[in-house]
Amino acid sequence: MKTMTLALAATAALVAATAQAHGPTRRKITESIEINAPADKVWAVVGDVKSADWMENVTKTEVSGDVPTKFKRTLTLKNGNQIQETSNKYKPDEKLFSYYIEKVDVKDLPANDYSATITVEPAGDAKSKVEWKAAFYRGYMNNDPPPELNDEASEKGVGAWIKASLANLKAKVEKGS
Repeated sequence: MKTMTLALAATAALVAATAQAHGPTRRKITESIEINAPADKVWAVVGDVKSADWMENVTKTEVSGDVPTKFKRTLTLKNGNQIQETSNKYKPDEKLFSYYIEKVDVKDLPANDYSATITVEPAGDAKSKVEWKAAFYRGYMNNDPPPELNDEASEKGVGAWIKASLANLKAKVEKGS
């Protein structure tokens, strides 16, 4: 009986240690915003992949490759750092743009293996709904991340960036610029 109790205790300790030693889990965020403008007007801004100036902290956009199919985009941030993106899907007829980030400094966006899809759809009389779905891993991929790169901090940082970008888009489109 004592041997069985020790074996069960050892198994429980191993399971607990394994649970704590797992790496990061994929995080998912979906944010949306309603904009007082027709979907075509909103898509004219979102779908213009050569200008991401509505995205939070972006000052310059450079595009290479074939825009209707697969292209790469480099976003220069206010601090001079860059985010390098590659498109997965670009479907103007569906008002959909999907991409993944190839390179980003986790100090700028605390995420790894980030991918996202942005869609624009009509939402009633002369209104639109923009939805941004993102999936990513925390900024620190190994066990025991520093507090600023753990799951919660990464989710908070990415979420704040998406929300601010959507608010910028709303302001830009509704202002008419």
